[in-house]
Amino acid sequence: MKKTILIHATVITVNDTNEVIYDGAVAFEGNKITYVGPTPEDLSEAGYDEVIDQKGDYILPGLINTHGHAGMSLLRGYADDLPLQQWLEDKMWPLEAQFTGDTVKWGTQLSLIEMIRTGTTTFVDMYDHMDVVAKEVDTAGMRARLCRGMIGLCSEEERQTKLKDATLFAKEWHNQADGRITVMMAPHAPYTCSPEFITQIIEKADELSLPLHIHMSETAWEVGQNEKDYGLRPVAHLEKLGMFNRPTLVAHAVHLTDEEIDILAKYNVRVSHNVVSNLKLASGVAPVPKMLAKGVSVSLGTDSSASNNNLNLFEELKLAAILHKGVNNDPVAVPAEEALRMATRYGAEGVFQEETLGSIEVGKQADLIVLDSHQAHFHPAHQPISHVVYAANGRDVKDTIVAGKFLMRNHKLLTIDEERAIYEANRVFQTLKR
Repeated sequence: MKKTILIHATVITVNDTNEVIYDGAVAFEGNKITYVGPTPEDLSEAGYDEVIDQKGDYILPGLINTHGHAGMSLLRGYADDLPLQQWLEDKMWPLEAQFTGDTVKWGTQLSLIEMIRTGTTTFVDMYDHMDVVAKEVDTAGMRARLCRGMIGLCSEEERQTKLKDATLFAKEWHNQADGRITVMMAPHAPYTCSPEFITQIIEKADELSLPLHIHMSETAWEVGQNEKDYGLRPVAHLEKLGMFNRPTLVAHAVHLTDEEIDILAKYNVRVSHNVVSNLKLASGVAPVPKMLAKGVSVSLGTDSSASNNNLNLFEELKLAAILHKGVNNDPVAVPAEEALRMATRYGAEGVFQEETLGSIEVGKQADLIVLDSHQAHFHPAHQPISHVVYAANGRDVKDTIVAGKFLMRNHKLLTIDEERAIYEANRVFQTLKR
């Protein structure tokens, strides 16, 4: 029998009108939201199996992280302050080549803990050993859109093995874990995959009716290299290959022309804005206000904690709101309400689940977080959305709920052994040959 739960709090719905219900309540039965509105006058007589009175706290949709590499948490702080290509080729890829399923297991657990603690309920992951990642997601109770990342800088035999692995993974795991795990097909990037390999991946995605995910236009070097190799910038290159004929999520999209933004808008390509990683690696600042103005759906991603160096989406949220004000000399370039939508509603669009995720509305999934707003930095309580974007941080999250199940309650993790995960992550890192 499904349990019915009602939470009494200030409800930040992120619905079509950005409604905030100050003395509100959210109820859910099983994995779906069944009520959003004013608090029943008598909570004790409301008729729910459990009533949680958190008056004054904020309840909002779980945050959605649309780009990352969970297993790379083992490389957090290992090689900082380097240009992207040097960081990748000299530091990251040599160690990642030694990763095993066990390595990825503990790196992923470390990432899951961090995301649950800081209010992320859904995330996109592009990596290897994805069957291991999927099992960890299932056990932890998280929601994820997973992809077996495919780098094509190898022999034809290896490329076909990667494509076969990605295909098998998709067939085995798409819509599993009660629908919490879905899959995308993922060529790593235009500069690491030949046109022929990308075309093969697109064809397989078409065959399996799956979306695509790819790194694109992250650095000026990458754009220049694409022009040198193929005579086209990455957007036109991928359009020519037919990628955008399928639902596509691109990560970064930093170096874009106005014409390229028009192409992304034309095909309804979704963009994951990885503001902290792009700044730390000096990749640049994506033209987010221009993309939003032209109707491109822009969500937020952390990238890996090796290039961020955390998975706290509240940092991305605040920076997305303030960075674009500064670089555009425009205090309303990305208002607080729009930034919050990037972390929630547009994130749901980024994982192609906008009908079921991204806002607190009846019928949607009960993916919710509660912020402890009984703290000085939330007061005076003028405008809850402003406080969430500009004043809150991930450590304010007290409850994390996915599909109606508490993964963290009153700051206590319920589905992962944090102490063991930290121990094992340090252990397996020591096995890598640096």
